[in-house]
Amino acid sequence: QVQLVESGGGLVQPGGSLRLSCAASGFTFWQYAMSWYRQAPAKERELVAGISSTGGSTSYRDSVKGRFTVSRDNAKNMVYLQMNSLKPEDTAVYYCKAVNADYGKDYWGPGTQVTVSS
Repeated sequence: QVQLVESGGGLVQPGGSLRLSCAASGFTFWQYAMSWYRQAPAKERELVAGISSTGGSTSYRDSVKGRFTVSRDNAKNMVYLQMNSLKPEDTAVYYCKAVNADYGKDYWGPGTQVTVSS
């Protein structure tokens, strides 16, 4: 059974940090690129950051560059999103996604809430 489970969300003050984790199981993790998305109320889901299957390549949306860092541990089937210098506009539900374009498969986690507020 495929599972992606995010954790680490919560309430943080502006300028603070959070580290999100996503635990994967039920599929061959190292064969999948991983991404973090977010969705704020009344807004469309947007891509935040991505990391290749080996971890050798990463990408970020412009608004989080220099503040967020995506990483993965293929030995532990984990992907992380370190978020620093958080802003109120980072408030959203954060989702992790696994994609294997060769197999035409993708999986989503249920999401974790991040709220940045004083």
